[in-house]
Amino acid sequence: MNVIRMPFWTLSCWAFLASAVFGADATLVSAKKTAESQGYIFETSHDEVVAKAKKEGKLRSLVALDPRSIKVASEAFKKKYPFIDARVEELSGLENYTRMVHEMKAGLARGWDVNYLAFEHYNDYLPYQKKFDLLGMAQHGIIRISPRLVDPVNRHIVAVQSNIQVVAYNKELISEEKVPNSWEDFLRPEFKGRKFVVDVRPKTLAALVPTWDLEKVLDFSRRIAAQEPIWFRGDARVLTFMLAGDQRLFLGANYKTLKEVQRKDPRGVLGFKIAEPVPTRLTEAEGVLSTAGNPYAGLLWLEFVCSPEGQKLLDEVDLAASLFTPGSIHEQITRGKTISVMAWQHYTKMGHYEEQIVKAFGFPTAAP
Repeated sequence: MNVIRMPFWTLSCWAFLASAVFGADATLVSAKKTAESQGYIFETSHDEVVAKAKKEGKLRSLVALDPRSIKVASEAFKKKYPFIDARVEELSGLENYTRMVHEMKAGLARGWDVNYLAFEHYNDYLPYQKKFDLLGMAQHGIIRISPRLVDPVNRHIVAVQSNIQVVAYNKELISEEKVPNSWEDFLRPEFKGRKFVVDVRPKTLAALVPTWDLEKVLDFSRRIAAQEPIWFRGDARVLTFMLAGDQRLFLGANYKTLKEVQRKDPRGVLGFKIAEPVPTRLTEAEGVLSTAGNPYAGLLWLEFVCSPEGQKLLDEVDLAASLFTPGSIHEQITRGKTISVMAWQHYTKMGHYEEQIVKAFGFPTAAP
């Protein structure tokens, strides 16, 4: 009898490969069992996700992305998955967010697959979202989503974007060296008496709570109010006034909005500084609706907008890709800085923080 003798290194190689393959399979099986025991859906193959989405053939999404972002992202998605008839529409306004919650509770939520979860109603949305284990599948490389973009508690929700707040100023009305370098600098005596603008919706100060804690933020808010600032409402409105030379300094402008206004600034008078800790908010939370007719197409949409490809597109169009995406604009300009992130554990408390800060402000009224 002829005996085939294989070199020891060959046998070792096969043993190593078999161990790697079967070990990986065992890890996935274990992850799937754990997810399913917690009520989540865990797919072990990206190809299977695509195959199921192809069988569905449609996608209907209601999101809060900028219209330009929707156009670019949906076109790129259709190019990547031409077999999916994708329609992505904008949903905006508190009235629409509230209506959506009522429709979900009444069992009337039909006709869309992916929906936006407004932070004002975040907990109300959660029972009506399909429980794909996005975090688990991301951690095991089944879907191309950075785990940092997924809610670690509610593992079926992602935050597609983020926003940061900065100090904005008119270069012709105040020199750069006199512009505050920190939030506490706004408390200096020279800034008392209508010397800077504060938005009556205090999203900037609310986003400092994760780093400062609520009591410190409330104390700071009272001291800001004592500086007798100019109360306004709306970043774009304030920045437009600044561009016209009617305001010189703004505590906490939205960076994305500032950059949009700068494009309309032929004289280059609008400047900004990044004060630390940098107030940062996770935004554009999305999930797949539990009654979705095309849940796997919805899963592919979430993967796409969170993938490096999708994030790059959102950055190019709207400057709003996630801070947690390496190389994003927000990640680059805050690199090495102290950041205060209104992340998942604070997400549902944002409204409460804002209410308390407005109270500390003394319930101001915005200028007409």
